Amino acid sequence: MDGTPNTSTSSARLQIGDKVVELPIISGTDGNLGIDIATLRSQTGAIAYDNGFNNTTSAVSSISFIDGDKGILRYRGYSIEDLFNRASFREVAYLMVNGKLPNEQEVTQFSAFLTKHSMIDEDMHHFFAGFPRSAHPMAILAAMVTSLSSFYPQINHDDTNFDETAARLISKVRTIAAFSYKKSMGYPVVYPMANLSYVENFLNMMFDTPNSPYDIKSAEHQLHAKILDKTLVLHADHGQNCSTTAVKLVGSTRASLYASVSAGICALWGPLHGGANQAVVEMLENIERDGANVEKYIEKAKTNKDFRLMGFGHALYKSYDPRAALAKKLLDELYEKGGVKDPLFDIAQDLERRIMADEYFISRKLYPNIDFYTGIIYKAIGIPTNMLTVMFVLGRLPGWIAQWRELMGHGIKIFRPRQIYMGPGALDYIPLEER
Repeated sequence: MDGTPNTSTSSARLQIGDKVVELPIISGTDGNLGIDIATLRSQTGAIAYDNGFNNTTSAVSSISFIDGDKGILRYRGYSIEDLFNRASFREVAYLMVNGKLPNEQEVTQFSAFLTKHSMIDEDMHHFFAGFPRSAHPMAILAAMVTSLSSFYPQINHDDTNFDETAARLISKVRTIAAFSYKKSMGYPVVYPMANLSYVENFLNMMFDTPNSPYDIKSAEHQLHAKILDKTLVLHADHGQNCSTTAVKLVGSTRASLYASVSAGICALWGPLHGGANQAVVEMLENIERDGANVEKYIEKAKTNKDFRLMGFGHALYKSYDPRAALAKKLLDELYEKGGVKDPLFDIAQDLERRIMADEYFISRKLYPNIDFYTGIIYKAIGIPTNMLTVMFVLGRLPGWIAQWRELMGHGIKIFRPRQIYMGPGALDYIPLEER
């Protein structure tokens, strides 16, 4: 795809005062229509206002498709259900970056790149030493990803070596994430091993310690690796969301891939975005401390406009989030096969059951979203609460890389939204001694 909008022969007519303008209509392959307002200001002197950009796009993309009304999500044309059931995370990462599923030779080469670039430069360990023990892993991750540009400055978006560029970042971010956790615990880091898969390496780097070896090949930990791999697939991309827009906003200045991804990490950190999975777990823990009084919190959500039940509702999905349905299957499998016992799981099930039967939430289309389940999944695997949003980063990274690459190939135009000024008019300066 070359990024040229598919402008149809039809147009939208807009009248402002006595001026009438014809604005081209762009047709997406999904059947959705967009109005091209690039000439609106030059023709009328007016600009469009859309608080939150919920009805505005600055891009055409071929990466992911979302139909929120029907609960459909596709990566590069493939349904999330099909990829979830049949593909590994490394295959999906390749798909996102390259636009096609890899053949056996391509996935082998991509895996080799992931293994080759799993280490980080030893000099970067000095950076970890400079962070306080209390530093949030997301803060460390954002800073360390930016620092990668100092060690690996050469980045190209062409077809000749971008597979290795993408694999380098995907692999090193995983290592940095695990090291960030070790730093927060005051534990020695565990280096990646060439004989372990992407997910196995992450779990081993997270949980192996000198006095308590982590047997990644045990049945329990192999189940955890399988569950985690599938969870990362669910997060690989999700259209022009806040963090993806942050990646592209910074990338539109021709900033490096590392700087752009670091911006995405910072955007994802917020509790209204990627931080929602952490907020869900904290909410469930609060309910547990309050005697597991689920009904109390449901009533509070109905009567207190400043309180919301985390993990329910989505800006796009007005039906059941397809990722949530798949994550729920993973959670059920984890508890059935893994023998995990956690009161938070029981509280979550009770909360979902009550909300799905409550007309207040049904009428408002507040269904569970993916964050409602993934936080519990990660916690059951052993991932601590302050690492939950980091897990989101690991999954979303292939999508960010794909979006950045697509932007680079579209003839970048710097993102520069306008504003409607509401401040005072021209004021005369008053000397300091007269104020």
